[in-house]
Amino acid sequence: MSNKITVYQKPTCGTCKSTLDLLKESGEEFEAVNYYEVPLTEEQLRGLLVKLGLTARDILRSGEPLAHSLGLAERPLSDDELIKIMVENPDLIQRPIVVRGDEAVLCRPAENVKKLLPD
Repeated sequence: MSNKITVYQKPTCGTCKSTLDLLKESGEEFEAVNYYEVPLTEEQLRGLLVKLGLTARDILRSGEPLAHSLGLAERPLSDDELIKIMVENPDLIQRPIVVRGDEAVLCRPAENVKKLLPD
């Protein structure tokens, strides 16, 4: 497992802040990527989904007003269609996503980050 930890996050998100605090407390080195400033590509999001073992719908923030206005819950969209929409609208992506090597976890709750840390 690679030692590099990357956190895809939104700095104003409370769960992201909690996840970063847990990483700081652990002493592990990490890189925090604000995916609003450095947008994810469709290819990157697909790669994250593979590492997470989840579908695009699994990480869709369906409670977001934008998700409601686009009717995303009601529309039978493919993963490719959802990924395209999510890349264009990062508020629709659950966060934070933490990656270490070939593994990734959705840190909701923040304590999920411990799955990527040594015991």
